[in-house]
Amino acid sequence: MADIRSTADDEPRAAAATARDKAVPAAVLLMLAGAFQALQGVAAIADDDVFSARPGYAYDLDVTAWGWGHLIIGAILVVAGLFLFSGSAIAGGVAMALAGMSAIANFAFLPNYPFWTLLIIALDIVVIWFIASSGILES
Repeated sequence: MADIRSTADDEPRAAAATARDKAVPAAVLLMLAGAFQALQGVAAIADDDVFSARPGYAYDLDVTAWGWGHLIIGAILVVAGLFLFSGSAIAGGVAMALAGMSAIANFAFLPNYPFWTLLIIALDIVVIWFIASSGILES
């Protein structure tokens, strides 16, 4: 017997599956960026001398305070990455917003440890690009 379903019924499901498949690299990179950021936070909390603060910097806060901020943001990024595996549009929007917040927080931390900070900012930008180009926000 022939299948009476039209191919138009399969198109939305196929598009959603493709968006979920494209969100997987974004989720992995978001979790990786979150883990890196959490490690950065732990290092700052454990020993203030790990990071060399520049005198007279506009965002001159205690390195331990920055460490707690990075640890919290990193943990939230890892959780957001886990939710992004679901392929939900809400998870994609939240993940993009959190990746943007992570990039801004790391930009403010730039003078303290430039290479590591630029690596995390680059990962955040790639995550935002992956999510935006995946089509997950349209599902």
